[in-house]
Amino acid sequence: MKVTVRYFASIREAIGKPSEQLDTGATTLGALRDQLLASSPGHAESLARGRAVRMAMNQIMCDESAQPTDGCEVAFFPPVTGG
Repeated sequence: MKVTVRYFASIREAIGKPSEQLDTGATTLGALRDQLLASSPGHAESLARGRAVRMAMNQIMCDESAQPTDGCEVAFFPPVTGG
């Protein structure tokens, strides 16, 4: 299936691009994250396990158990704090 992956804030800076289109067989967002971790050093650093990373699918916050669908948009971003 094809998905659009968008990156925000420090994750976008580490990866060096705001988005990409992927062909994936991932059945969960956790599996998609693992696929991305293996794709480049920037992905590995910014999406590493143990780092706080938020996810949304089609602009709805979700966790790693969410199941992507063909054509969906997945976003990865760091937690946001106010001040």
